[in-house]
Amino acid sequence: MKPARYDFKTRPAAHPDAIVAGDNYRFTILTDGLLRFEWAEDGRFEDRASTFAINRRLAVPDFYVWDRGHGIEIVTKRFHVVYDKKKFTAEGFKINLKGNVTGTWTYGQDVSNLGGTTRTLDMVDGRTELGPGVLSREGMALLDDTKSMLFEKDGWIAGRRSGERSDQYIFMYGRDYRDAMRAFYAVSGSQPLLPRYAMGNWWSRYHAYDEKEYLDLHDHFEKDDVPMNVAVVDMDWHLVWNLPSGVNGWTGYTWNRNLFPDPDAFMKKLHDRGMKLTLNLHPADGFRPHEDQYPDVAKYLGVDPMSKQTIPFDCTDRKFMDAYFDIVHHEHEERGVDFWWVDWQQGNTSKIPGVDPLWVLNHFHFLDNGRGSQRPLILSRFGGPGAQRYQIGFSGDAIITWDSLHFQPEFTATASNIGYGWWSNDIGGHTHGYKNDELYTRWVQLGCWSPILRLHSDNNPFNTREPWRFNDEACKVVEDTLRFRHRLIPYLYTMNARSASDDEPLIQPMYWDYPEDDAAYNVPNQFRFGSELIVAPITQPRDKVTHLGAEKLWLPAGRYVDIFTGIVYSRKGELTVHRPLHYVPVLAKEGSIIPLDGAHRPKSGSPNPETLEVLLAVGADGSFTLIEDDGTGHLVDDGGFRIIDDEGLESSDETVRFAHTPITYKQSTGVLKIGPTSPTDVSIPKNRSWKVRLLAHTPAKNVEIRCFTTWPSSKKHAKPLPHSVKQEANGTVITLNAVPADHTVVIELVGNAGVHAYSTPQLDVVDPNARIWDIIDKAWIGMDQKWDYWNCVNNGEPVLNKVRALQGRGMHKELLDAILELLLADERYAGEVMDGF
Repeated sequence: MKPARYDFKTRPAAHPDAIVAGDNYRFTILTDGLLRFEWAEDGRFEDRASTFAINRRLAVPDFYVWDRGHGIEIVTKRFHVVYDKKKFTAEGFKINLKGNVTGTWTYGQDVSNLGGTTRTLDMVDGRTELGPGVLSREGMALLDDTKSMLFEKDGWIAGRRSGERSDQYIFMYGRDYRDAMRAFYAVSGSQPLLPRYAMGNWWSRYHAYDEKEYLDLHDHFEKDDVPMNVAVVDMDWHLVWNLPSGVNGWTGYTWNRNLFPDPDAFMKKLHDRGMKLTLNLHPADGFRPHEDQYPDVAKYLGVDPMSKQTIPFDCTDRKFMDAYFDIVHHEHEERGVDFWWVDWQQGNTSKIPGVDPLWVLNHFHFLDNGRGSQRPLILSRFGGPGAQRYQIGFSGDAIITWDSLHFQPEFTATASNIGYGWWSNDIGGHTHGYKNDELYTRWVQLGCWSPILRLHSDNNPFNTREPWRFNDEACKVVEDTLRFRHRLIPYLYTMNARSASDDEPLIQPMYWDYPEDDAAYNVPNQFRFGSELIVAPITQPRDKVTHLGAEKLWLPAGRYVDIFTGIVYSRKGELTVHRPLHYVPVLAKEGSIIPLDGAHRPKSGSPNPETLEVLLAVGADGSFTLIEDDGTGHLVDDGGFRIIDDEGLESSDETVRFAHTPITYKQSTGVLKIGPTSPTDVSIPKNRSWKVRLLAHTPAKNVEIRCFTTWPSSKKHAKPLPHSVKQEANGTVITLNAVPADHTVVIELVGNAGVHAYSTPQLDVVDPNARIWDIIDKAWIGMDQKWDYWNCVNNGEPVLNKVRALQGRGMHKELLDAILELLLADERYAGEVMDGF
């Protein structure tokens, strides 16, 4: 029986009707904006799947071909190819771009590129060069697939044919960036669905833990009410030191019994806490005689175990790879290892030209980990275009500096331009650099708003990530941040499903939504976080006078509210925002709905929560469908997304089914509806309590908040719901008792006699003076200056006069900017006269 790891479904041969070919050239019109062009001196073209292209059999787009004898022309609605039927040259091969961006590309011409990602951040301090993505402001982007690894029909690997040949793809979507990315995923494969637990906190550290120290560490997190989902044990889980003949100890498969006397019991204790376990792998040195599993591996590979002969790592030997998985890794998995951290650092060459060991390991580890009903997961390094199929990327050992932190939001967001949406950076940085409590805190905050939050550091005894090893301020903020990450999981898991089914990465650069606005390209550290939020992590030290961190922000047209502070922004354009250490700018547009776990400290393992909190930004209609399942396996009901086989038939064993909870808000009526959840599942609580936080909204005195439940969705069966209403710093919180999951919760914000206050609920217009007082009060400046600045603000003058008075005081720039941010944030307070500011 063929192992599951070779069961790799591909459709690499394009439809014949999409192909225009001659003796040595071949064009494949994959979509109206994606063209594959090949040259083969020997006339043999490639129809096997490559690491990038696994599905070339797409619906044939509309196109026209003119064969003029000496040359051909190919036209779609997006491009026009002119080619002379000879070996590709600038003179003989040109493409004219049509649509919202026009221009001409000639073969060999460089084109601008908005960037993709890179294989590793090992030893990077600050910025590093990124490889190309498939997006360009010029409207065209090239992807060279000439040298990539291939897959045979039986699932095994292969190199390319020798000889003079070229195999390239050109994306010609103008600035229709999402269309370009959908074409990329259509050919290369979508990002797979992650297990629910992967959305939570990961603990990792390169340190020779023993069992007691490791469990004591997690006892400490438990005592501090900090949830953890994934336990990472770095390379010291196996034998490393004092090996026979002094061999290198980086590769290993035998538990170190001095540190872990009973590995099975250790793993069970972690599982009993609701955690999953991953172990580090450095497989480059093969199987050596001191390993417990060596005799079985040697016999399987025809080596006499008594010879004590090292069996070299060979990813091109199918029998070796079978032993690698079936004998070595499966035994560890049966004992309790949930997935593997594949830490390949030994280059990209093997015995077969073009076959990269990292690709082989990523591909087969991922497929093998998903055998049976388990949802596959690996942590590994980026291999290149197509790597999005193997999820979580380990970005490597960045240097611990502010410069490194400052680069990571851009690095993570730009990776979406090559379809790679699940980077896991070393949160806190990895090595060297310096200790700085503020830097550590801001890095953990970035982790909260990253695809994966995995704390990590090297084995320097002074380099660690435990919150209690930092000052009280940092410790409190970090622990609150780690708890909030788990509260985000209902939203994150929904975005995880959206990413897998709709090809929408969790994190996206701002220009994906605003490709024609130059300003969207000038905020590389600002990004969309799912469908509802805009995040601008603070990645620079606090100002020494204001004690506030700052970040440049660009806002499109519309009205936005910070979900933490309740500050409302309604001015299109660039601004600088300022926050104390415990806040990060996270903005929601009017109509946004964000579901959170309602617990202060969610459970480790992240089961579907019993209490949910819904953040709502009133001011516009909104809708959100919460997506849940059992987090690891497959449910059996309608909904979700399906994989279709070659004959267009649904493959039931690969169908992922979801439970959906619709949440809708109607601005004209002030009505929020939640539920019902359908279909029900044992993993979803039968009854749920709900909180609704009306961000930056204070109902008027004449507004009555009515709450009731209906079942089925019919108001004639309405039953009033007991509830409480509380005003908090960032809005109004409505708390409801437990409601059956198959009921609909209805919350109405209605005025007296059914007349809505202000006609419809709106985000508050807030007098900023209280916050300005706090900024001036905490600033390290002269007492007389404080009083003077306050008198400039706290008077009945128009905002314009206040601004002019402050600007004439010779104020410290960062202090002035922080005050002006609040005065000018909301045009309803500042007034239309301030449009020039």
